[in-house]
Amino acid sequence: MSDSAPQWLLEALPAVSGGHAALAVAQLAEAGMLGKGGFALTSPAFANGEPLDPSFTADEEDSVAPPLEWSAPPSGTQELALIVEDPAGRGGEATCHWLVWGLAGQRGKLLEGEVPPRVGKNAKRNSEWLLPEPPHDDPPHSYVFQLFALDLPLTLMPGASRGDLVSALKGHVLAAALLTATYAREEEGEDWDGEDLE
Repeated sequence: MSDSAPQWLLEALPAVSGGHAALAVAQLAEAGMLGKGGFALTSPAFANGEPLDPSFTADEEDSVAPPLEWSAPPSGTQELALIVEDPAGRGGEATCHWLVWGLAGQRGKLLEGEVPPRVGKNAKRNSEWLLPEPPHDDPPHSYVFQLFALDLPLTLMPGASRGDLVSALKGHVLAAALLTATYAREEEGEDWDGEDLE
């Protein structure tokens, strides 16, 4: 593989198409942290490696973030943080879709469209779920949900950047859990009368 992400990460992903070295988990976790103690992240809306429903993307009105559920993190966890990224970003950088922290360090969930306790700025500098909107002619993009169990509570204020959150997480990750969704937009056809959805 041409991806320079660590081998333990590549083995944990359902598909690798390049760019995964730019994911936050590649910088913050290490071998043995993924799924430590049975820590797992799932969604009732999609299975790992499966497509997102359009209701969670830019292709439908009133779209929201998908629901998520996670098992109990390892003992000593004080807080959980979530980073969602598309590794196929421009310039070798992953596109940040969601930054969430302030989640209790225990088994829990986020309901569909639920507003998390603390949210940072996505790639478009908005503090919300950035709706997936890949180009129409692209192959399916991957959206990697990365949940981190931390050994201390974060003091970041809402609206922090990805860089701020990653810096705060360094050296404090006890375990990580991954969940990947994919999404590809249907090719534009004559039915659209030349109008783009973007």
